[in-house]
Amino acid sequence: MMSPGSVSVIVPTWNRADLLPETLECILAQDAPAGEVIVVDDGSGDATPALLARYASRGVRGIRIPNSGDLRARNVGLRAAQGDLVAFCDSDDLWEPGFLGAMGALWRAEPRTRAAYADFRIVRGGVREEGTKFAAAPAGFWDGLRPVGEDMLVFDGPVAPRLVRYQPFFPSALVADRRFLLEAGGWDEGTSGLVGRDLATAMRIAEHAPLGILRRPMVGIRKHATNDSGDVLSMNLGDSAVLEHVLRTRPAMAPHAEAIRASVTARRRQAMDTAFARGRFDAVREIGRQLPPGALPFLGRLKHLTAGLPAPARSVLARALLLVGTMRARSRLRGRDGDERRTAAPLSPARPPATAPPGGRGGPRPR
Repeated sequence: MMSPGSVSVIVPTWNRADLLPETLECILAQDAPAGEVIVVDDGSGDATPALLARYASRGVRGIRIPNSGDLRARNVGLRAAQGDLVAFCDSDDLWEPGFLGAMGALWRAEPRTRAAYADFRIVRGGVREEGTKFAAAPAGFWDGLRPVGEDMLVFDGPVAPRLVRYQPFFPSALVADRRFLLEAGGWDEGTSGLVGRDLATAMRIAEHAPLGILRRPMVGIRKHATNDSGDVLSMNLGDSAVLEHVLRTRPAMAPHAEAIRASVTARRRQAMDTAFARGRFDAVREIGRQLPPGALPFLGRLKHLTAGLPAPARSVLARALLLVGTMRARSRLRGRDGDERRTAAPLSPARPPATAPPGGRGGPRPR
């Protein structure tokens, strides 16, 4: 039996024997040690089993399952965990040494907290980028936060609708009350296989309060060749499908149906533009069929029609349409620059960025 207030860490992994050791070392080096560390091996075909056997002497418990996807793997770990709190860390991500300690302090400050997220930075080639995800949120996203301690805040009401517009909550930055997460249904496996699938669970969690926010960037999200979230076309299509799933399966989101459908349409329009620019005309036709009538502007309708033409005519018209799009984008950019020069005001170092959480720092949006 684990001690009250203990934390179980759950790490889903699949064929990441090269990245997993650094992740485990970060977990094992926490200033406030976890009560248990569970790695769920999702049917890896590399050296992961042998690696986990070596870490067993350091208290890491391995569970091997047939390949089922990361959502199922997280749920297997959730059901096996015994701690009062559960923390999730993907097998390629990195925690700062004080991550679990800071989360524990948040729960002590507000014991009713159901779940909490920390801010994070992108890590490329071992280097952490300056900007953070929280700092890039749109104006108004952090409205309503109640401070409970230094760099610790909570939302006292549901914020799931805000995630339709912007999603700053990442699995490796999540700690949750274990019983709450089990009762809420755990990780939503209905989106398995989709790029952006974690959004559905983030929205499920964000339907409940208090929701904790640790505004310090305590997590590093590593970007590498095997990430499935690096392609903007796949992300837009995946997010669209996830949002439709949420609308179908979450009665609480019905009042926000109009905003959700508008977001789905906007993402698919962006995806169609990307597919057209890449010459993926079969995808252009398929995405166009998924859009509601009247959703495409004039240039978009031309792109959709062009994608259905025979190859010779299609190639000529596609080049012409891409040129038109480039010229229009440059024209808009020049107009925007002129407006900014006419309206620019001196920067005030005493004023925090409007899009950051209270006391947070601004910066470019991580990709």
